[in-house]
Amino acid sequence: MVAVVFPGQGSQYLGMGREFYEASPVVRDIFERASQALGIDMKKLCFESSEETLRLTENTQPSILTVSYAIYEEVKNKLPEVSFFAGHSLGEYTACVASGMLSFEDAVRAVRERGRFMQEAVPVGKGAMAAIIGIPSDVVEEVCRETEGIVEPANYNSPQQTVIAGEKEAVERASEALKTRGAKRVVMLNVSAPFHCSLMKPAAERLKCVLDGIGFSNAKVPVVSNVLAEAVTEADRERKLLVEQVVSPVKWYQGVLYMKDAGVDTFIEIGPSKVLTGLIKKTDRKLRAFNIEKPEDLEKLEALA
Repeated sequence: MVAVVFPGQGSQYLGMGREFYEASPVVRDIFERASQALGIDMKKLCFESSEETLRLTENTQPSILTVSYAIYEEVKNKLPEVSFFAGHSLGEYTACVASGMLSFEDAVRAVRERGRFMQEAVPVGKGAMAAIIGIPSDVVEEVCRETEGIVEPANYNSPQQTVIAGEKEAVERASEALKTRGAKRVVMLNVSAPFHCSLMKPAAERLKCVLDGIGFSNAKVPVVSNVLAEAVTEADRERKLLVEQVVSPVKWYQGVLYMKDAGVDTFIEIGPSKVLTGLIKKTDRKLRAFNIEKPEDLEKLEALA
């Protein structure tokens, strides 16, 4: 069985999707649809702006969604039968579009607003995120509970990598405590806000108003929710979960194991970079995982035939 997964924030880079854009009318059409939906030049933003401009959350989120979905539309007829779609945080919206739950235009408008709401929820410099590597997630949870201030698990990326988020001082205190508890590495992340923690509640409330005004459909192929780490097909349930996702940890590796237990042995990451491919292999080395971000990557699909 095959699952297709889509990347989230942090996978962006200037020039992402360019090779497919130059080679494919389908990809160019998706870029044009994004530009019209948002009133911005998506080609210019992805290829000709600056890393700094692209890193602004309200730009990053629609850019990654556009590139990922455009590549998916170009390659979908070459894919084996897909049993699940999934995405990391923002990537769950791409999964919803691919599954037929959301229109592309509604999704790209929603994630631009989502990015702005998340950015505005916490003043710059007040929040922080850190990747904790080489220590089990239950230890991370315990240290977060014991630390004064707001600090919470934000991303369960692999069994040995958990990202924490919250108030800057609390994240720093928890990071120091985790070093003493045996963490191999602690990496402060270059992000503009503390995503997927309770500090994002104002963003979740604003996003709910946006998503309540959008039409959702039941999924043609199940989408694995970040909040639940299990498959969702019902439109109204997914709408609620996308709101909850803003303040909840991304249960990424738990979702990967859920798909594995359902019979998935091959994961195809579609979009910029190969972050999820690496996390899947760290979760279970027996799983086959590869990414498609450039036309030459299509050769990897031939091995599945």
